[in-house]
Amino acid sequence: MMATCFVQPLDLVKTRMQISGIGGKEKITTVSVIKNVVQREGLTGLYAGLSAALFRQASYTTVRMGVYNTLFDMYEVSYEGKPPSFAIKACMGMGAGAVGAFVGTPAEVSLIRMTSDGRLPIAERRNYKHIFDALIRITREEGLFTLWRGCIPTIGRAMVVNAAQLASYSQAKQFLLSTSYFRDNIMCHFVASMISGLVTTAASMPVDIAKTRIQNMKTVNGIPEYKGTFDVLGKVIRREGFFALWKGFTPYYARIGPHTVLTFIFLEQMNGAYKSYVMGISPSPAASGK
Repeated sequence: MMATCFVQPLDLVKTRMQISGIGGKEKITTVSVIKNVVQREGLTGLYAGLSAALFRQASYTTVRMGVYNTLFDMYEVSYEGKPPSFAIKACMGMGAGAVGAFVGTPAEVSLIRMTSDGRLPIAERRNYKHIFDALIRITREEGLFTLWRGCIPTIGRAMVVNAAQLASYSQAKQFLLSTSYFRDNIMCHFVASMISGLVTTAASMPVDIAKTRIQNMKTVNGIPEYKGTFDVLGKVIRREGFFALWKGFTPYYARIGPHTVLTFIFLEQMNGAYKSYVMGISPSPAASGK
């Protein structure tokens, strides 16, 4: 949640770029999106949907981090301190991501709608006041299960993101600590999380675009615009070109890179403080790489 406060504007820009090609090709850049948002909605428009973004982190990220770390600890206990391989870390990340995504999908749906609302004509805007207003209105106007619209692609994205992010961070940190150049400190956490952010961005963008468009779509005469993830990907490639699957790469990496860095740095420092002041455990000079 602390990290999200820094990167929310970039998440909004990424969402606007991902839905910009609906209806055909539309040339759009990060700068043009920011300029348009500021002109039409003011500087505060860059933080539209912040309450939903914070609620998403409180639900989705809390669950995925908790599940992953629990699985990691269980493995080390079972194998007498031996760290898991990269493949096992990736599987742990996928499982943690799937559970977290299911819990966090309602917040995800609300976030997508709130961050994309400003680009719609005034008459078509949903104008949710905050996350709880969005959850209540979606349930009342469209039914409870609409809160889990796009749950499958959201889970798919989360599995990809977490397999890439958590496993690559753990592996990068483990590798860095095995060299003579790094110790278990902020610099190590920074380098490992930057590597993790780049891997995560490249791997997850196509499924993120599918998730975004499904959650933002409207039905016409009861017929949804997209049938599923592969339908979205196929239509994007046909209408906008193959590389449109990475539309918004710059703001997405600019968002996920610092967000990954800040998340892991905050998390490592808070874990260290907890172990030191609550559990009375002194930090070791090298760690297993979790």
